[in-house]
Amino acid sequence: MQHDENIPPWYKQFWPWFLISILVFAVVIGLGLLYVSMLNPDSMVRDNYYKEGRAINMHMGRDHRASELGLSASFTVDELTGDISLQLDGELQQLPPQLALELISPTHAERDRTVMLQQISGNRYTGQLEWGIRGRHYIDLSDPALPGETGWRLTDEITLVMGQQHQLAAK
Repeated sequence: MQHDENIPPWYKQFWPWFLISILVFAVVIGLGLLYVSMLNPDSMVRDNYYKEGRAINMHMGRDHRASELGLSASFTVDELTGDISLQLDGELQQLPPQLALELISPTHAERDRTVMLQQISGNRYTGQLEWGIRGRHYIDLSDPALPGETGWRLTDEITLVMGQQHQLAAK
């Protein structure tokens, strides 16, 4: 049997260190991604699925109530001042003195806005955004005095453009 005395020990060879460096690189990248994910938690994740599931049924009842009343609304957002002008149509016995208009961003919770609209005359309401909003949003219009199953709501998903008229209708 022939022995080759010229083979260096494993720690002096290239390939073991190459394989170890791949593993170390993967661990470092994994820890970096873990650090970034801890700094930026996902705001879309819900903690209480049971509560959310029960709320869906309540919201569907509010949608049906709006449909029974034949409610619809049209609104515009002024590009310069951020004023929201809304007209509510339907068969309400008494128009509410206030409406809640929620502008919900589908991806960033910090971009969500709720604007309280005040009745100015008849079925016309007005409110003001603190700053302009553009892009895709979920819209939720409701009477804040009638929460839960006794109330109604109009919802839609729209691409919000300042100065353009947007429509909401019962579904």
